[in-house]
Amino acid sequence: MWWRRKKRTLPDFCEDLAQGVIALDEDASAAAMRGIIRSLDGAGPAELTEGVRRLLPAVRQVSIGNGGQLAQVAAGLVEAGADPFVLLEVLVERVTDGLEHAARFPVLADKDGGGFEAPGSQEEADALIDRAARAAAQAGISREEGIRITESFFTVDEWIPSLLLPLQQKRVRQAFPGRERLAAAADAMTDHADAAPWMFGLLQVLDDEPFLVIHRPTGRAFRLTVSGVGDNFQLHTLLAATLIGDPAQGLIEGTRPAPAWIAAATDGPEMQPSGGVRGQFELFGADGERIWGEGRPADIPVLEGHRVVVLDKPSYARSWNTGRVYPLMHPEITLDRKLPESEAATWLSRITDPGN
Repeated sequence: MWWRRKKRTLPDFCEDLAQGVIALDEDASAAAMRGIIRSLDGAGPAELTEGVRRLLPAVRQVSIGNGGQLAQVAAGLVEAGADPFVLLEVLVERVTDGLEHAARFPVLADKDGGGFEAPGSQEEADALIDRAARAAAQAGISREEGIRITESFFTVDEWIPSLLLPLQQKRVRQAFPGRERLAAAADAMTDHADAAPWMFGLLQVLDDEPFLVIHRPTGRAFRLTVSGVGDNFQLHTLLAATLIGDPAQGLIEGTRPAPAWIAAATDGPEMQPSGGVRGQFELFGADGERIWGEGRPADIPVLEGHRVVVLDKPSYARSWNTGRVYPLMHPEITLDRKLPESEAATWLSRITDPGN
């Protein structure tokens, strides 16, 4: 009937949460969170995106110390299907600014003599703010700036997950704003914020990157395009899966990675297959230096516009536990061309032998 109260939707609860956070109303925020959780399963992409849009004013203006929950809700809505671009620019700015301020905290800690710990109560938080204000005065900065630096140091880690999910989507990485500044800020905080190294790694991910891969034992060479690979262990598995096959078809003879290894390195639900993943090659760069599995494709040197990987016979058996480091990032490796023998030989002549 017309006089019945309209059913509240997920965007309504998101707006309630935004208002509650801005007003520092814990009861209203908690009630809004319960509403969001109840309505999440039945929300489609349009409703999820509208919910994110309702959060935007609060995400933009809330203090770094009070906005962690808001940022995490935004991340959850994006994971559920909301458009990641609605909040992307403001989240990048907030997280970058928070990391940059947090990186200045050791100066305050040094002025105070160290010993700062994350507060566990409002009383401890008030005491922390007082200490930060005194340290700021000794460091020659304003009280407000000292408090902002301290809040950032202890809370920016709560904001970072809001970018970890979008960064696992290729379309977001390709249009990502402020990448270099955010990467520098994340790098500066890798020892202090647990999520900072994961974000820094995602900011190094290559997309639509040309690779030239040479199999030294046979002299065969291949041009490939690589996107969305998180580390060189994953790259190793995917190169083996792409290039090992019928030699009569121009591929490399050998045993392809087990299906479970390939699934772990792409989009399978099990990222750590039973027994681990075993390597088929030893990897070197064009400079003759070993390509370590713990490194990233972005670390591989470029030669004439291509990142060059040389596949050699393994000198010893090697294995690793995890197929991929980012569960929601879908890798792409395309074999574009098998090089003619003469062209492959020319490339091989430009490669530095290991140890030289």
